[in-house]
Amino acid sequence: MARRAEEAARLHLELVGAAPDGDGTVLLLAPKEPGFWPAFTRSAEYRDGAPDPLDRWSKRVIGGLARAWGGEALFPSDGPPYPPFISWALASGRAWASPVGLLVHERMGLWLSLRGAVRLAEPAPPTPRLQSPCAHCEGQPCRSACPVGALGPDAYDTAACHANLDSLDSAECLSRGCAARRACPLSQAYGRQDAQSAFHMRAFHPR
Repeated sequence: MARRAEEAARLHLELVGAAPDGDGTVLLLAPKEPGFWPAFTRSAEYRDGAPDPLDRWSKRVIGGLARAWGGEALFPSDGPPYPPFISWALASGRAWASPVGLLVHERMGLWLSLRGAVRLAEPAPPTPRLQSPCAHCEGQPCRSACPVGALGPDAYDTAACHANLDSLDSAECLSRGCAARRACPLSQAYGRQDAQSAFHMRAFHPR
């Protein structure tokens, strides 16, 4: 596992967890900070002007890792039916449901963003069960950060979120990313660049 984590890190990806999948294992991959965004913006996919540059980058890079590891590359956009990335993340023991419903990672906080996975035939390694970082997060600031209260443990009001992003008061969310994600203390310590968050917000809410 350590060797694979090092190989992923050289490509600016972080192996954030391993989950059982039948008799095999799914290795989950996310952007590794600091350094992911500058590396991606130097890529051919970012610069060629074609649609979906990050998805195409992910398929090229994670596809290469899958071939090197003798596994199968999987992506959140594959489907329908879509691979159960949320279930895999929860089963990995390194991600949990946060108070606002989004996945939270032990180090990335609410900036956890799974770019893909590699399925291997080998059994999953033992997964220590850790406690969610939200359990000892003082005040849980993510709960009150959204200006329109769109996020909660049981539902995400996408209509309210988009309406807010259409308003004149949405500059921070559009240029720096979701206010709830930014409020997480782990997110603040992770070092993700605002430009990356703005890129994702443009994809989520094109103008």
